[in-house]
Amino acid sequence: MKLIGNYTSPFVRKISVIMLEKGITFEFINESPWSPESPVTRYNPLSKVPALMDDNGDIWYDSPIIAAYLDTLGIRPALIPTDNLQALKVRQLEALADGVCDAALIILREQMRPAERQLDSELQRQQAKIQRGLDALEREAAQGILLNGETVTLADIATACTLGYLNFRSVVPDWSHDRPALVTLAEKLFQRESFTRTVPPAA
Repeated sequence: MKLIGNYTSPFVRKISVIMLEKGITFEFINESPWSPESPVTRYNPLSKVPALMDDNGDIWYDSPIIAAYLDTLGIRPALIPTDNLQALKVRQLEALADGVCDAALIILREQMRPAERQLDSELQRQQAKIQRGLDALEREAAQGILLNGETVTLADIATACTLGYLNFRSVVPDWSHDRPALVTLAEKLFQRESFTRTVPPAA
């Protein structure tokens, strides 16, 4: 298999972690989707990463679809419950964690603009999304069922990749304040080999 992405994307990291957890051998193709002539468009017409080319030459995108595809292969550990309703709940938590990442990315792009052109209202709006999202994830993690439980799920991996990205980009330096369950989840998952091998390079 070939995984197309870059080393700093939290969504690419999510898929890398899943493949490492499942012991799936893959070739990593480091490509940026931002350059005008990016080859990523050959794999995803939206020019977004990650994209995955499987052993049959079929291409899958984006990260939620790839994650679901990988769990259909029957390679343990299973990261999505077999019960349909439980599976939807895990996927919803994945979407929530991904949404926090999306908001962080918008903040970073806004901060790259000249200071006089940055929209404080947009920065505040995205920060509010992040705080609400983290609070919701904290409540789920505190229950310890589908998130921060005994068995690692897709929700755990997506959330840990999000927290790792917030650390990496220092978007919300105090995210851990009053969120002990998320701190426990992060400390637990960051020790796993799949996470230590996918730490993004220093900027």
